[in-house]
Amino acid sequence: MSLSLVAGPANAGKVALLLDRYLARLEEEPFLIVPNRAEVDRVERDLLQRCGCLLGGSIGTFDDLFERIAAGGDEPGSQRLLATPAQRALVARSAIESANARLDGLARSARFGGFADSLLTTLGELESGLIEPDEVGGGLGELYSAYRGELERVGLWDRDMLRRGAAERLGRDLEAWHGEPVFAYGFEDLTAAQWSLLEALAGRAEVHVSLPYEPGRVAFASLRRTAEDLATLAQGRTQELAPGFAEFAAPALAHLERTLFEPGPHPSTPIDGALRFLEGAGARGTLELVGEEVLKLLRAGTQPDDIGLVAPSPDRWRGPLETVFSSLAIPYSVEGPARLGSTPLGHALTALLRFAWLASDRRDLYAFLRSPYSGLSRSSVDFVEGRLRGRAVHEPGRIEEETERLREAPLVALRELRAAGSPIEGARTLLRSMVRAAHGLDAPPAGPGSLLDLRSYGAVTALLDELGAWHELREDELLAALERCEVRVGSAAQPGRVAVLDLARARTRRFEVVFVLGLEEGSFPRRDRVSAFLDDDRRRELGRRLERPDSVSRDRYLFYTACTRPTSRLYLVREAASDDGSPREASPFWDEVKAVFAADDVARSTVRRALSELTWAIDAAPSERERLRSLAELSVDPATRDEAVALAEANGWARRLGRARRAFDRPTRVTNPALLAELGARRTFSATELERFADCSSAWLFERVIGPRTIDAEVDAMLRGSVAHQSSSSRRRDSSRAVSTTHCAEASGST
Repeated sequence: MSLSLVAGPANAGKVALLLDRYLARLEEEPFLIVPNRAEVDRVERDLLQRCGCLLGGSIGTFDDLFERIAAGGDEPGSQRLLATPAQRALVARSAIESANARLDGLARSARFGGFADSLLTTLGELESGLIEPDEVGGGLGELYSAYRGELERVGLWDRDMLRRGAAERLGRDLEAWHGEPVFAYGFEDLTAAQWSLLEALAGRAEVHVSLPYEPGRVAFASLRRTAEDLATLAQGRTQELAPGFAEFAAPALAHLERTLFEPGPHPSTPIDGALRFLEGAGARGTLELVGEEVLKLLRAGTQPDDIGLVAPSPDRWRGPLETVFSSLAIPYSVEGPARLGSTPLGHALTALLRFAWLASDRRDLYAFLRSPYSGLSRSSVDFVEGRLRGRAVHEPGRIEEETERLREAPLVALRELRAAGSPIEGARTLLRSMVRAAHGLDAPPAGPGSLLDLRSYGAVTALLDELGAWHELREDELLAALERCEVRVGSAAQPGRVAVLDLARARTRRFEVVFVLGLEEGSFPRRDRVSAFLDDDRRRELGRRLERPDSVSRDRYLFYTACTRPTSRLYLVREAASDDGSPREASPFWDEVKAVFAADDVARSTVRRALSELTWAIDAAPSERERLRSLAELSVDPATRDEAVALAEANGWARRLGRARRAFDRPTRVTNPALLAELGARRTFSATELERFADCSSAWLFERVIGPRTIDAEVDAMLRGSVAHQSSSSRRRDSSRAVSTTHCAEASGST
């Protein structure tokens, strides 16, 4: 029994070799470890294409293997139910409250909402490191012990405890594994529990591991410890594969794979269209530039699922992607779950719960009322909110009271929520009424928006079922659980869609064309996040593989893998300026790629889109809306006005073009005497004010003169008293003038 290691650079054939070995051992019921759940489905399809039928073996993640080993054990707690993420969060909050008096310097930080999330992450690392609470000590040790105690009290155990229990069982119980061979790929670092698992399996079965690593390469520096540890365990059974990317990739991409991050000088290799540099202004402008290139690829015959968009954080791009790609009719799918609050149904639900349970401001209430899930017309909601804004109504009680008075109807959703017997019952009742108001009862929901609502509804319902047996659940605890709830919105492996995925998920994928987004300084490489509980010195002191490679080294490797995913063309994308026109510096990785090729070749391969380029060329506009915008721009220039009018008449757009043209003729000169007098009386302006005026005069006017934020300003007591005093004085003066001596004489004569 032994461990064998297959190492080599990206696209050297390591995974293909490992899968061939797996198929050759199917009769022995092998287990294949892959990096994530999405990879399970993808590799199953790959294996079926190779052999046509799979009659043996298992494919899963490390966690699937841990569960398989732990299932047959007799460890204390192995028969407990596995805690869900929401249940773990509640257990952590209870542990913090019970240990609050013994937290030393952590007691003050424990009041904040992010404390429990950070604690759970740290406790997961300690469990995976097979570290006991008494080894940690201090306030963190107290929290660790309290957390374990709370889990035992409620009869649960978490996934980290399961991993620990499985690793410990495999180390002492001969019945834990029966000699089935194990194959693993797609990981770069191992926790102590994972390492203990592989080490114990290597003593009982054949273990075959694939690792992307090439000695001496800067790109692989973050993997050095893992490679050395596995090579030591392999005891000479290491196979190093030669580079093979040049066999099927464009020459420029193969050259980039061999030279990226390596010291120069490098031999000159022409780009020949295999590499493009895209520079845009603002998130939307940058994505419009990407969308234009994607449309060209699709029209040239490239299949959507052969195109990948890779970003350090896809969540940051969800909103702009929805705006840009939907308007361009580009089908896409984001791999990975989304927070409930980022979905339309979840946003409206959590907004109303915040208003009802936490007494938040008017924005939350009207975010719900303005949504289709309230059952109210948007125009009526806008009218009521406008009245509230004009009256500076801020207090939650008055907001609700005035809203009902102006609508002349009660807010049924709020009343039903408050009448429920428990927070869970109230949330469930509200959720059902929201879906009923949005989709009705006449026909089943259909369409992409309805599908997202159904997925959100399913995720919330499952969460409420998980927490249904939790006694004395507070409203704020349930709201926090809902805000952390995740919704599966799609998979990047969906056919017929452009895949949008993060750097970690992209490691094992291959595309014809790849766009790498977010190459700005400060965005990528990402800033190192230091744990509030475990700093680097404490990690080194505890050992057990808790030490982490520095974030720049890790991101350097992830960028290298992203650049080696395409076989035909690679696009590097960055924002050269923010939405307000401020310049943004390029990522150091951007400059590393440029240094590999000749400067004039890079210049020819660079496409820029300025912030002022608000429209497309009319012959390249991807949709009717964009063509109308381009037509309006053409009509401004006297040289092309007749052409624009002719195009509008030929396509039935004359009325809309006329309406757009009239917008250019509207008078914009300031004519209000009071405003002119106020501006004319000023003789000095601050430098910041002048800069803002130079950037955008309209923005300056609204920010510096009109001041929309003051509409909702709270009227202070002194001003209210002054207004009341002036009103009463004026009333007394009016009444004294109205009752004169003449009136008195007339009154006495009549008596």
